[in-house]
Amino acid sequence: MAILIDEHTPVVVQGITGRIGRFHTEEMIDYGTNVVAGVTPGKGGDFVLDRPVFNTVKDAVAQTGASASIVFVPPPFAADSIMEAADAGVRFCVCVTDGIPMQDMMRVKRYMRRYKAQARMTLTGPNCAGTISPGRALLGIMPGHIYLPGRVGVVGRSGTLGYEAASQMKALGIGVSTSVGIGGDPVNGTSFRDHLELFEADPDTDAVVMVGEIGGPQEAEGADYVRDHMTKPVIAYIAGLSAPRGRRMGHAGAIVSAAGESAQEKTALLAAAGITMAPNPSCIGETVARVLSEHGLPRRDSELLEDRRG
Repeated sequence: MAILIDEHTPVVVQGITGRIGRFHTEEMIDYGTNVVAGVTPGKGGDFVLDRPVFNTVKDAVAQTGASASIVFVPPPFAADSIMEAADAGVRFCVCVTDGIPMQDMMRVKRYMRRYKAQARMTLTGPNCAGTISPGRALLGIMPGHIYLPGRVGVVGRSGTLGYEAASQMKALGIGVSTSVGIGGDPVNGTSFRDHLELFEADPDTDAVVMVGEIGGPQEAEGADYVRDHMTKPVIAYIAGLSAPRGRRMGHAGAIVSAAGESAQEKTALLAAAGITMAPNPSCIGETVARVLSEHGLPRRDSELLEDRRG
């Protein structure tokens, strides 16, 4: 089982006719993702990679039944593309685009509030690597070969550190159920807490890895959820122990601007909530292995691997 996407999820690619959109669409199709259509205004009726192109997301959803989308649209138009997906009835949207103005994302957040919670689209990003359910589906730009199918969920703000965690775990024979990139911008679609809740409810996820960084309150909110609701072990790493206050580091949201936003403060909050902290990025895999061993949990699901080979 996986959260958010699997091999049956019908996907529409917004911006499929662009160079970047086409490249990553081909990668996703090769991985096994069920890409059913693309959307580029003004290019309806064309075909890209043998998939039909529509002028609007609403037309694509009506004709193909797509329930998920991925946005490869330039920053000036990306917010409108996200809102179009929400309006078309898409249930899960990944926005890879970096550089969307914060005011545009505030408009997106307000727009999505018009929908009741149970009907509201789940958005990851912007500025995220995407989501992968190893051996099932890839909706993003991550290198699929470094992910081993298994029973450990991964959620993080940093795409690169998410790759690093998956690679270290694979080297130790530890598999991933689903890995979710939530993005590194100050205003994004969903948070650590949202995905921790999904992993807690997933019967085929035994443990969760959180990869956080400086700036913003999301890690603290995740710690509160873990302390009060999680029954599964959580392992975390917070990037930015040496980052100076007031200077943006990499992601637009990676800036220490208030109390509780430094890596040291977040590490203390997470540890106080019962989360096992990896001391540095090179120790994420071995920390996960140790926690799984302490809880008597398997490193991977052999039956799951046999199902994928079949």
